[in-house]
Amino acid sequence: MSASYRIDGMTCQGCARSVTKAIQAVAPSAEVAVDVEAGVVTVTGPADGDQVKRAVEDAGFDFVGPA
Repeated sequence: MSASYRIDGMTCQGCARSVTKAIQAVAPSAEVAVDVEAGVVTVTGPADGDQVKRAVEDAGFDFVGPA
């Protein structure tokens, strides 16, 4: 299963690493792909959308919703 989400506030690869690390902390077996320019993160594998939202926001970014 795969889901994509819009994230505001990512400006660099450091941001991408922070988002990836935050999501993998709540969904360790999920694969995370971040497109900084598009402001989209795609999570493939077992991951709860509410946990992803909380992790992104806890990392300091704005979770907009499904992409």
